[in-house]
Amino acid sequence: MTLSTSASLEQRLKWVAFLLGLLSTVSIVQGWPLAAMVLGLPFCLIWVYCGWLRSEPQLKYINVIFSLLYVYGIARYFLLPV
Repeated sequence: MTLSTSASLEQRLKWVAFLLGLLSTVSIVQGWPLAAMVLGLPFCLIWVYCGWLRSEPQLKYINVIFSLLYVYGIARYFLLPV
C-alpha cells in the first residue's frame, strides 16, 4: 500500500501540526492536561501520516506510540474521575 499526497497538501499538514504542537505546549504550561492531550493526538497522527509518506521509521513509530499514549490518557481522563 502506498500513500501519496501533493507536496502542498503535505506542507499544509505540517503547518497544522506545528500549530497543534504549539497550542499543546501552551496547554501543558497552563496546566490543562486534557487540552494538551486532545491537541497532541492529531499532531501525532499528522506526523504518522507524513512519516509514512517519506519512510521515516523513527518518526512514524515514535508518533504511533505517542498517539496510543494520548488515546490512553484521554480515555483515562474520562473514565477515572479525579
